[in-house]
Amino acid sequence: MRRSKLEMYIDILKVLSQRGPLKLTHIMYKANVNCSVLKQYLTFLIKQGLVEERTVGKKRVVYAITQRGITVLKYFRELKTVLPIVEDSRRLPAIL
Repeated sequence: MRRSKLEMYIDILKVLSQRGPLKLTHIMYKANVNCSVLKQYLTFLIKQGLVEERTVGKKRVVYAITQRGITVLKYFRELKTVLPIVEDSRRLPAIL
């Protein structure tokens, strides 16, 4: 089943919160997102203040979740526990 944009954003935030600052390729594999899409999503998350880009050493760029990103992730997890029926209804076939 295809993931929505929101689910992909949340998956990226989860990876960064669990693994710490990561290079682009590591996020790509851990979140299961292709490179060009990941770049677009990271740009969006950076503009929203949920992820930050850091330079380590001279050239190495890593991405890290911000405090705001952690807060958003926390609220999303809370919402998911309150509304578990949303996930269940997507998996069940429609009965006519």
